[in-house]
Amino acid sequence: MITVAILTLSDKGSKGRRKDESGPLIEKIIKKIDGKVVSYEILPDEKNLIKKKLLSLCSKVDLVLTTGGTGVSPRDVTPEATREVITREIPGIAEAMRLEGLKKTPYAMISRAVAGTRGKTLIINLPGSPNGVKENLQVILPVIHHAIEKIKGSKKECARVD
Repeated sequence: MITVAILTLSDKGSKGRRKDESGPLIEKIIKKIDGKVVSYEILPDEKNLIKKKLLSLCSKVDLVLTTGGTGVSPRDVTPEATREVITREIPGIAEAMRLEGLKKTPYAMISRAVAGTRGKTLIINLPGSPNGVKENLQVILPVIHHAIEKIKGSKKECARVD
């Protein structure tokens, strides 16, 4: 079982002016892959708050999934906060999500989502929309358990997945 923190990043959501649909959807999907959500929070799009929260979560969970703040609007700062926290980027995860998203919408190419590690925690930025969350998770879920095993130091051989 992997431990998971969900962090929804939304100015309106943090003030109760918009219902968060993406965070609960992430939790529902994560439970299907033997994940246990141990933290869920909604924060405004403030880089220092996001950074501080990510840093505090890294010592407590295997996986942090953020939702929101990955676009090109002036208040979208999730990738910047994430880059300041991670010590190793995993570009293939974000590339795979964008590639899959492009099959549905050309707007996927303006996603600035980031994925990487800090210590033994994997952090992945997801889009803010429920559809984007669902589509992106479908792409990356097959590698999550393996990635976390490797991040934790597993010596198990990596084999091709058929």
